[in-house]
Amino acid sequence: MFENLRFPVIAAPMAGGPSTPELVAAAARAGGFGFLAAGYLKAGGLTGQIGRLRELTGEPFGVNLFVPGPESTVDVSGYRERLAGEAGRYGVEPGEPRWDDDDYPAKLDVVVAERVPVVSFTFGRPSKEDVDRLHAVGSKVVVTVTGPDEAELAAEVGADALCVQGFESGGHRALFTDDGDRPDGGEVYGLLAALRLVSARTSLPLIATGGLVHGADVAAVLVAGACAAQLGTAFLRADEAGTKAVQQRALAEGGRLTAFTRAFSGKPARGLVNRFLAEHSAEAPAAYPQLHHLSKPIRAAAGDAEDPEAMSLWAGQTYSLAGAGPAADIIAKLRTEAEAALRTATTRLT
Repeated sequence: MFENLRFPVIAAPMAGGPSTPELVAAAARAGGFGFLAAGYLKAGGLTGQIGRLRELTGEPFGVNLFVPGPESTVDVSGYRERLAGEAGRYGVEPGEPRWDDDDYPAKLDVVVAERVPVVSFTFGRPSKEDVDRLHAVGSKVVVTVTGPDEAELAAEVGADALCVQGFESGGHRALFTDDGDRPDGGEVYGLLAALRLVSARTSLPLIATGGLVHGADVAAVLVAGACAAQLGTAFLRADEAGTKAVQQRALAEGGRLTAFTRAFSGKPARGLVNRFLAEHSAEAPAAYPQLHHLSKPIRAAAGDAEDPEAMSLWAGQTYSLAGAGPAADIIAKLRTEAEAALRTATTRLT
């Protein structure tokens, strides 16, 4: 699937704006690969992005879809009351905490009709029927997993490869259930541990993601058995990314810790610690996408006010080490660093 890449680096799908057709095209032209992020888009918006991308490049690309989970039965009324004060601070009303399927069936129809070369899935595994539809038009299927049990489930439906996500990753955990990674129990895997455990359960090709911002990181996961490294945070400040300016400034300034929170969406996600995350994480229920819709007007108003303290500033643990500039330059630097790291490792082992 990624055998013909000049450099096995993938620009990760980052929903909500950072991933753009321009970023995906730039990654492809530089010898890597990129995913459009279909999360939160309507089917028409996804069709438009695919069309724009094909105007920019004839290289292969991918599209990432969110797999809808069952509707949560958790009562979110108390959390809605809690966020009323936040909404008032920005002169808006909280959103309606509703469940929806993220337009998944219609977007699946789009990627089938468009014969997208690679389709990846996050938040669960697609059905066997969905995988068969994609295979019938020549698409390859990647399922994002956070551990060996999810990997086995993904293999059962016919996935062609797995994207193994470590806890270092920025943004949402790719957990198959909203209540995973509980503070009171459950296994949480770092990337290298996840790669080893998953590879012991399946022979499928593995893409590694989570906290990778340097070429030495890329080299490390390739040596550990991954077929490619998927980087998101490393491209948040790329010239072609759609990351909001206020988030780019927060990333560039550094100094903030990162932490997991359900406060913004109801599903665990890693972001820069700000006031909203610090004040509301402990009370946020596991209810996605209800909390995503509930907090959306607040996040949007904070962004319009260029106030980073109530925005979901998703970023990986190593964000302070990521650079900025054209995506091609970022990839070229990663390649130089990876080659140097491999030479150093070979020297030390001989």
